[in-house]
Amino acid sequence: MSLDPTRFPVEEFTLENGLRVRLLLDRSLPVCSIYSFFRVGSRNERPGITGISHLFEHMMFNGSKRYGPKEFDRRLEAAGGSSNAYTSNDMTAYYEDFASDALPLVLDLEADRMASLTIDDSSLARERGVVKEERRFRTDNDIDGMMDEALSALSFLAHPYRWPVVGWMSDLNRISKADCEAYFRAYYAPNNCTIWLAGDFDPAFARAEISRLYGSIPAGPKLPDVPVGEPSQKGPRRALVQFPAQAPALLIGYRAPAGDEVDSLVLDLIETALGHGQGSRLVRALVYGAELCVEARVGYGWRLDPGLFQVSLRLNPGVETAKAESALYAELEKLGSQPLPEEELRRAKNLVRANLLRSLVTTNGRAHMMGQMEMMLGDWRTLLNLDDRYEAITAEDIQRVSRAVFAPHRRNVVELVPGELPESDPEDVAQAIDAHLLVGGAA
Repeated sequence: MSLDPTRFPVEEFTLENGLRVRLLLDRSLPVCSIYSFFRVGSRNERPGITGISHLFEHMMFNGSKRYGPKEFDRRLEAAGGSSNAYTSNDMTAYYEDFASDALPLVLDLEADRMASLTIDDSSLARERGVVKEERRFRTDNDIDGMMDEALSALSFLAHPYRWPVVGWMSDLNRISKADCEAYFRAYYAPNNCTIWLAGDFDPAFARAEISRLYGSIPAGPKLPDVPVGEPSQKGPRRALVQFPAQAPALLIGYRAPAGDEVDSLVLDLIETALGHGQGSRLVRALVYGAELCVEARVGYGWRLDPGLFQVSLRLNPGVETAKAESALYAELEKLGSQPLPEEELRRAKNLVRANLLRSLVTTNGRAHMMGQMEMMLGDWRTLLNLDDRYEAITAEDIQRVSRAVFAPHRRNVVELVPGELPESDPEDVAQAIDAHLLVGGAA
């Protein structure tokens, strides 16, 4: 069932400097959420400055012309609001939730840091240290982060998706103040941003205040093209990661279509059928049935360019990696050779629809979901008939896409081998992965 467009009365306008603004009125409660989406992520970086997009997520809270260091959160929290941000391969987003009467303050805070962010040696050194520690905690000393980083480097030879969002440690050490200033001028300009404001506010005031605060910020230069010429994969690839662990693990990635391709919706249902909940195929077959794994997870997220469909297996102690791997491939082969039973297809559609509708319950959820739809697909209105498009997917579509995506030549496997590494600094290990020294031969 398509969503009723009258429930989403979005007002759209664009300032002369290129800033896109979307206003979504909702009078149900005196609260607002605002998102600032910047079309920059790790795919916009280059070797030598990997991680700079995520570093800027931290830098953006370090003060500006009229609000000093740490003042952003202090002022916002004093008004009863909260803020957060995230960086992905494709975008960076900043958001605030607050009572409606704090809207003038929030707009002033956001506009001021877009116009005049403080970038100096001390703030760079401070946030560089924070990000490096984050990398050590979430990647260098974390099995999931380590394997995910190795999988990206294995799966992509030329595309910027090959490096991690957090960046290589050697690049984090190398990024300079001049790099940051150039990156900010280019990617944090108003013509590279879309603002979504949802909730209870006066539309006339919001239009006038946004125009007043943001209108004088100059547009940025034409952005460089992203080098997206990834060669087609000619065969399966394999990498080994050695790290202290109680049991082996596997992370398998298949080259998959971009988010704006029609088959991405089919993969959403396949992801749900395979790995969502205790009744999913892989949990039933590999965790409860054959008792090969303690955990089976599946992940597929839309990206601007072709990405990966991932399966993560944590094996039971004593289970041979080859046995678990073969069992997984047998389950994936079934999806291509046998029609998905109607009850499983119905379950997947119901779960995807429920997640979609839940994301639209709050002002924050609506601003986020609609903003992401616009960033990934070019038009937030795609959301309105998304449920109908999922509903139209057939068991034959599941088979067709499974055969194409899960073909052996599209497979990339990272295997965790339990064991101690020789004495070395974690930064050396990260650089070794960067140089592909941990990548093994073909599968």
